[in-house]
Amino acid sequence: MIMITTTSKQIFATLFVLLLYLTLATEASSPTYIGSYCNNNTTYLPNSTLNTNLNVLLNSLTTNASQQQDGYYMTIMGFGTTSAVNGNFLCRGDINTTTCQNCVTDAAKQIKRRCNNQTEAVIWYEECLIRYTNRYFKFYSIEPRLNPKEGRNVSGVDFDRFNESVIGLLNDLAVKAANSGTAKKFATGNVKITRKGMRVYGSGQCITDLTSGQCETCLRNAIGTLPQCCRSQQGAAAMLASCIVRYQLYPFYITSSSGKNGVGTKAILIIVFLAILPVLLLILGCYCQRRRSRQRRRAMLKENFGDELKTLESLQFSFATIEAATNKFSHVNEIGKGGFGVVYKGVLSDGREIAVKKLSLGSGQGSIEFQNEILLIAKLQHRNLVTLLGFCLEEREKMLIYEYVPNKSLDYFLFDSERHRVLHWFERYKIIGGIARGILYLHEYSRLKVIHRDLKPSNVLLDNNMNPKISDFGLARIVAIDQEQGRTNRIVGTYGYMSPEYAMHGQFSEKSDVFSFGVIILEIVSGKRNSRPIESHDFEDLIRTAWRQWRNQTPLEMLDPILKESFTHSEVIKCIQLGLLCVQENPDDRPTMAQVVSYLSSLLVELPLPQEPPASSMDRGMKLNIKTNESSSGQFISHSNSTSSSINDMTKSQFFPR
Repeated sequence: MIMITTTSKQIFATLFVLLLYLTLATEASSPTYIGSYCNNNTTYLPNSTLNTNLNVLLNSLTTNASQQQDGYYMTIMGFGTTSAVNGNFLCRGDINTTTCQNCVTDAAKQIKRRCNNQTEAVIWYEECLIRYTNRYFKFYSIEPRLNPKEGRNVSGVDFDRFNESVIGLLNDLAVKAANSGTAKKFATGNVKITRKGMRVYGSGQCITDLTSGQCETCLRNAIGTLPQCCRSQQGAAAMLASCIVRYQLYPFYITSSSGKNGVGTKAILIIVFLAILPVLLLILGCYCQRRRSRQRRRAMLKENFGDELKTLESLQFSFATIEAATNKFSHVNEIGKGGFGVVYKGVLSDGREIAVKKLSLGSGQGSIEFQNEILLIAKLQHRNLVTLLGFCLEEREKMLIYEYVPNKSLDYFLFDSERHRVLHWFERYKIIGGIARGILYLHEYSRLKVIHRDLKPSNVLLDNNMNPKISDFGLARIVAIDQEQGRTNRIVGTYGYMSPEYAMHGQFSEKSDVFSFGVIILEIVSGKRNSRPIESHDFEDLIRTAWRQWRNQTPLEMLDPILKESFTHSEVIKCIQLGLLCVQENPDDRPTMAQVVSYLSSLLVELPLPQEPPASSMDRGMKLNIKTNESSSGQFISHSNSTSSSINDMTKSQFFPR
């Protein structure tokens, strides 16, 4: 005799009702097409790179439709090129993920068919919209737009009163949607028109990238188009590229009390229950076990990441999966080791190669840095940034799972007496440009403005083609888009790559990363580290050596000897000059990363002349006046005292004019 506990009965009841509902009560319906917009002013060729990027983008939208709980997703393909195209989908805020996926899948097919060679298009459905462009849609613009309407006027009511009630309802919904406080900027509501019970039902929704103010502006602009096209209509909508408003005389949206009840008679319930009971009994044990395991993982996620729980669940790998991929963390699969722990190569069951960064219990990268790296890099996508596939937080282990980059890190080649011969000048110049584009993306083109704060050759990985990928975002800081600089009392980074204003006063900005990049350029050109004994008072570091040789008009003396036989004279001089510009003492004198990328990509461009970089006495002052520690991985961490007069009053060396 099979005994079923109370908990088991509850599980059975839940599964049974769900299965019965899906089997008898619902049936997937085709999405309802409303209209489209195709910009005929600009077109692309069928075999062009833009067409390829567009196909990849639409495929990405379709793939992500089943994974986005908030019904919205935006991405860019071909970033940084003239053939780049960006696009997104937005599903109606009251529909489920399955309906959203069906709509996005159909819309992605139809938008290419209806706008077969236009570089900008929007398609609207009852359930979703898709848009793409090789430029950008302005959130406040009322074009492109659709104004679908019923085609019949209301009857039995004063038109002026009806129109005022409609506009009043929609304006209230605009405020409500813009300030909804949820991932979906979506709101619904209704208002009574007559004593006999006539009501108007409305909705408003924006793409989630908009701020509250931008969302409200977009919705109010959309509402402003209705009096011209749809006055006194029984139902109408204003569909823009970034927001939608709609009203009807019936509840067209799904409410908690609406929906169909397709459950049949008691006999049908009994028959179906008896039919599925054996299957439920067989899977009950596995289900309960997996549920307990999932609850433990969710509890650990919530403890570490709080409100970001839903975002990160899809990125979590189980310990068993990673253990199998790395052959139980076999020594044979070990590809790197440092103060943070060990890195293993692994292969997932689907054939993907991965790199597993397994943090040791005594790692300098604690819970804060671990959490920061996951939350940050999961939202960044660029060819010169390493791709984070997920993480594992289980069995007291902290692990980060990245794409496998086969050629290790830049320092592995650059500072080795034999391996540095692999890096010819062509590869080095390409690496410099790739790192610059990656930093530029972090500073200006990502959805988040990011200051890395720990740029160095060991945090630059190299793929099969020696393309650089910036890694290790544990110390990075997200700042506001319009924020120029920040300040911290916890100074973190690596000695030799930290800008003076950050190392001494805790002030960080985009120019802090520019300084680190300048050091990396000089290291790539020379093949030498920017290091010297801290206790030394007269030993030149790489920056001072570069300045001395630049001032003496012999900059090529610092070139890596292995490159003497084959290098491009103008490129080397440009890189040395650019490196010195990046390490200027005053942050305002350093170029932005946009200027750096422009300098590197231009054949004929005149760079500003550099001034003398920070004096070495600054380093000694920092050493004497800031309590510091350095982890086993080379990471420099200090807690500065902003009130220390010895730091603020420290004298600087006089600049030698060029």
